[in-house]
Formats: sequence, structure tokens, C-alpha cells
Amino acid sequence: MTLDPFGTRLTESLRRTGTPLCMGIDPHASMIPALFGDTSVPGSPEALRAVGDFVMACLEAAKDKVPAIKPQAAFFEAQGPDGLKILADLQRAAIESGLLVIIDAKRGDIGSTSTAYAHAWIGHDAPFPSDALTVNPYLGIDTLDPFLTHADAKAAGLFVLVRTSNPGAGDLQDISADGKPVFMQLAERLAPLAAARVGPHNWSSLGIVAGATWPNEATDLRDTLPSAPFLVPGFGAQGGSAAAALAGLKHVNDVWEGGLVNSTRGLIFPKTAATVTSHADWRAAIDATISDSCATLEVVN
Repeated sequence: MTLDPFGTRLTESLRRTGTPLCMGIDPHASMIPALFGDTSVPGSPEALRAVGDFVMACLEAAKDKVPAIKPQAAFFEAQGPDGLKILADLQRAAIESGLLVIIDAKRGDIGSTSTAYAHAWIGHDAPFPSDALTVNPYLGIDTLDPFLTHADAKAAGLFVLVRTSNPGAGDLQDISADGKPVFMQLAERLAPLAAARVGPHNWSSLGIVAGATWPNEATDLRDTLPSAPFLVPGFGAQGGSAAAALAGLKHVNDVWEGGLVNSTRGLIFPKTAATVTSHADWRAAIDATISDSCATLEVVN
């Protein structure tokens, strides 16, 4: 099946669901409710069963409510080889259900290594299938070439780390040269690459990561990258407000376009679900927090 470019599919998913909310699926073993099973021994049959059941339950809760999920590869790697199988199964199931899969693996290297990463993580037919991959550009812009080539061939997308949400982001990203911080110079170098990948809805398949903890910078980044989708971490548990998270997106015909606002702990580990004793009660708590988060984003315009 021939796929539309990622930027097109993202825009259509945002319009269909009416929300930019993205569910992060990071199976922190110590945070998975006890009703799913014993996760105390990483990689054990019991832990693998609990992690597998938990992430698939999260996926079921996300269906038809949000446009995308964002699994973080590290938490699956922590469960060993079988944990990576759980990740691949989750990715395939999400794609089959019509959800976009943004795999958060932050890959980045030189030459043939980047090519190998790209083949592993990008595209619906990859061993770890996805619609888009997060990539680290700080080894140099040329290291993005293999990712871009493969993403273009697979109608997939990339989200390039530009302005991350962590408190120490400025240690390197704020260093100034020629009067501009590094992250803005990076954005300027990405601008022609994004412009070359704009689809029929005027959004590119090349996006950036821009944390909700830096709303003023998000506005500047949008001016520099008018067509690039933003993947926005930091909403909720990391302190980013709804208004801050949406600072770089555009409100078009009552729908937020131009990016995804990720929430992980706020959606899959709410306090209301921490001590429940039945799967039905857990699901009710997750449904409620998804609904509340969508509503919170919806009222900002």
C-alpha cells in the first residue's frame, strides 16, 4: 500500500481526532500498577507478561481518542531481547489500528551506522515499524542524510532534537555563536530540509522536538520553521502548561495543527490508577485522564 507523506497523514489524524494529544508509552517497571503483575525482576517471564499486558492496555485506551502514540525504546530495552519484541508487537498493533507511531529512540551516528538505524526504525515494514523517528543531529547535519533518505523512501517522518524539555537543555543548546544560540542555528539549517518536504496540507514530514518548558523559544522556532511539525514533550508532569505546549502549533478551523503534544506519566500513570484493583477501574481512570487532557488542550486558542 502506498502511503501519503508523513506530514499529510499527521495533519489528517489531527483533524480526525480533533486533538494534538500524543500518548507516551514508557513502561516504567516500578510504576506499572500491581494488578498487571510482578515487574520486580527485569526480563523475567512475570515482568515481561506484565509489561506486555500493560502497554497493550494503554494502546487499547488510546484508540480513536488520540492521533498518535510515542513509545520510548529505552524502557523496552531494559527488559532485554523479549522486551524489544514487545515493543515491535506494540508498534505493529498500533499501526494496524490506525494510530501513528512516533518511536522515541533518539538515534544519531555517522554514515553506515545511521543507515542501519534508519532501516531498523523507520517505515511500516521496518523491524521496529513506525511513522516517524526521533533523531539526534548534534554530530552534524550530514548525519541526518541517511535518515532523511530512508524516511523519504518510506513516506515517513523525522523529529529532530532541537530544543529539548529537560532543565539542562541550555548547557549546550543556549551557547551563543554569531549572536544566536545553537538551537536556533540548528533550526536555520533544518529550514530548507523541512521546506523541501512540504505536502499538500502545507506541513512538512521533517519536524523538530521543541519542549513545552520553553514556550518563547517555540514561537521563535515556528517563525524559522513555518512548515515543520513540532513534537512537544514536557506537558503536564514536567511542568509545561497547555498554553506553553501549544505555543508552536497553529489553530486552524478549531483544530490544532502542526504538531503533537506528548503526555506520558499524566496519561498512563495518573494517581487515580495507581492503586486500583481491577482492569475495569484502571481503564476508567485512563479514559478519564485522556478526556481531561484533551479538554485542557482544547480550551486554549
